[in-house]
Amino acid sequence: MIEKTVEIATAAGRMDSFVCRPEGQAPFPAIIFYMDAPGIREELRDMARRIAAAGYYVVLPNLYYRHGAEGMLTEAATDPKSAEFQKMFRLMESLSNALVVEDTRAILTWLDGESAARAERIGTVGYCMSGPFVVAAAARLPTRIACAASIHGVALVTDRADSPHRLGADITAELYFAWAERDRFAPQSDIAKLRTALDAAGTSFEIELYPGTEHGFAFPQRYSFNIAAAERHWERLFALFARTLR
Repeated sequence: MIEKTVEIATAAGRMDSFVCRPEGQAPFPAIIFYMDAPGIREELRDMARRIAAAGYYVVLPNLYYRHGAEGMLTEAATDPKSAEFQKMFRLMESLSNALVVEDTRAILTWLDGESAARAERIGTVGYCMSGPFVVAAAARLPTRIACAASIHGVALVTDRADSPHRLGADITAELYFAWAERDRFAPQSDIAKLRTALDAAGTSFEIELYPGTEHGFAFPQRYSFNIAAAERHWERLFALFARTLR
């Protein structure tokens, strides 16, 4: 595995990002891995490595770069009683679909200069808070994004004009949504609204409910980790990438 940390130039500054890819014959299809609310940590780097090991060029950007480099949050960020938890929510609320789309444009420009990446059409995956980001990016960058996966994503159905469920008509990518059965941040009642809206828009998508799971089931170090569901999400993710990028 070849790994590096890079700084990607954006309109707002320099976005520190973890990049990894296999050794061997390049170029490799490019994937942007959008972090969850606790930010970049070894757990996410290991997940990025798993994607790269399957033959992909993976970029894991620090979406909080406007506030500092990675490592701003500790493990306590997932404890609702901690000060870190409140800090995490402030950082999360500083982001928007529009800001992340802007950052995604910068990542694509950077990828275009990477000879080891095949980035004409890329794949994306977002966890938790980044579920809506991958959908928004697919809508705003339809010629560049071939597929987008939202894993226990939140805020997929809101009252906002740029709510993901309203963006289907602008999306050419194939979408995949992995939904936890018990998720206080993404109630099952939103599934029907999302499905109805995307069906009406003619979007190519799949929504899959993962029985017996809670929010965060894909993360090995989270209390809600469910190994069977996590492996199932990897199978679905790699199948999506294979269909659309190879």
